[in-house]
Amino acid sequence: MPVSLPDTETFTSFYTGDNLLLLNYLKETLSKSGFCFLYVWSAFLSGKTHLLHASCHYLSHLDKRISYIPLEQYLLLEPDILLGLDDYDLVCLDNIDKIAGNRAWEEAIFDLFNRLLENNNSKLLITGNAPPKQIPFILPDLISRLEWGQVYQLKELNDEDKLYALQLRALLRGFELPTDVGLFLLKRVDRDMKTLSNLLDKLDKMTITAQRKLTIPFIKTMFNL
Repeated sequence: MPVSLPDTETFTSFYTGDNLLLLNYLKETLSKSGFCFLYVWSAFLSGKTHLLHASCHYLSHLDKRISYIPLEQYLLLEPDILLGLDDYDLVCLDNIDKIAGNRAWEEAIFDLFNRLLENNNSKLLITGNAPPKQIPFILPDLISRLEWGQVYQLKELNDEDKLYALQLRALLRGFELPTDVGLFLLKRVDRDMKTLSNLLDKLDKMTITAQRKLTIPFIKTMFNL
C-alpha cells in the first residue's frame, strides 16, 4: 500500500524531552547489521508515529527498502500485505493494538516476525498503546515475540517541553512561534502533540495567506475567540 510520509516528521524535528535513551537506541538499532527489533509504546498521542516516519526517512535517504503500515487502517488491508516484506531493510507496523483479537492479522504478524528473524537482515519497529502483555492479543506466541526485543515507553512531554517542541517545528518550517502565542495555544486546545502540530501547520498556512505574523490577536480573529 503506497503511503505518503510527511516530510516534516524526521529525527531533526523530534523534540526529545525525556526520551533521549529511546532515541539513541533507535538510531543505534537502525545502524546495526542483522535483524533488530524494537517495540515502542505510549498511551498518549506523544510521537510514536513520528518516530516511525523519522526512521523511514533516515533509511530511505540511504537507499534502503522500507515499508510503513498503519494498522489503524487494517480494515482497508489484507494480512497478505505482509508476505512481500521479507527482504526489506526496515518494516514499521504502527499501532499494533488495533488488530488485537483479529486472529488472521495476529498470525500474519507472528509469521512475518519469524521470517525476518530467520533472514537476519531487517529492522522491525512496532508501536502500540501499551506493553505487549497488556494488549488483548489472542495469540500467546505473538505476545512472546513482541517481548523478545527491547520494549520502550515513549514518555509524554510536559507542557514546557511541548512549547519547545512547537517552537522547534515552527523554526524548521521557517517561521517563529513566540512564547506567548505558544502558551496561548496550549491553554485552549487539546495538548497532545498531534493536535498541536496539525494546528501549528494550519496557522502557518493561514499567516502566509493573510500575510500576517503569528500573534494572539491574529489567532483570535481567525478562530473567533
